Amino acid sequence: MTGPRALALLPVLVPQAIWVAARAMRLPEADGPREGQVGVGPPLRLMIVGDSSAAGVGVAHQDDALAGRLVSHLQTGFSVRWRLVAQSGLTTSGMLRMLSAQPARDFDVAVVALGVNDTKNGMHHSRWQANYTRLMGRLQDRFGVSRIYASGVPPLGDFPLLPRPLRDVLGARAVRFDAMLANLCADTNGAVHMPFDLPMDPAMMAADGFHPGAPVYDIWARRIADALRADPPL
Repeated sequence: MTGPRALALLPVLVPQAIWVAARAMRLPEADGPREGQVGVGPPLRLMIVGDSSAAGVGVAHQDDALAGRLVSHLQTGFSVRWRLVAQSGLTTSGMLRMLSAQPARDFDVAVVALGVNDTKNGMHHSRWQANYTRLMGRLQDRFGVSRIYASGVPPLGDFPLLPRPLRDVLGARAVRFDAMLANLCADTNGAVHMPFDLPMDPAMMAADGFHPGAPVYDIWARRIADALRADPPL
């Protein structure tokens, strides 16, 4: 639901968005190291970048978050040197600024988890596409990344925390943003779109009903690790 219909619903959507923001449980980012080296095998330099989902919101420690589970799944086949660059609330614009402040260092693979904040904060779809294009270029040029695994935009239309019609509007935006991301990956050498078709069972989600819980992080990480092992960038 976009365009004139969404505009017509603004008197309803704005109060709903304020209500959701006010009642949403605020969970911290996961504790634990954000870089390290583990494993045995061919060297693999891994960078994970993103928003609260990359930062591990929803679990207590990075061992149970996306970065920790991904490293755990990869360490039996690779000697993994990894770094996590993530922060709650980041949009693609914020990540571009954060990457500019990072010291340049070569990596083989980048995993990107962004899109929810761009979707819900009202970013225009053309700016989303431009930002993500710049982001992938920066990962390739500044950090030497040859493979980018771009996690799809989560299906906000399936999040029970969000009331209707806000859920429907954000869900439609998420679908549009994700389709644009898939097309961008198809047109970008070395980029792989990873659809976010993960379980949305409340029992597998975090206490806030919005972020992944440990089981979802593990499934997410395993899928990326399987894709990487099937076609290693070495």
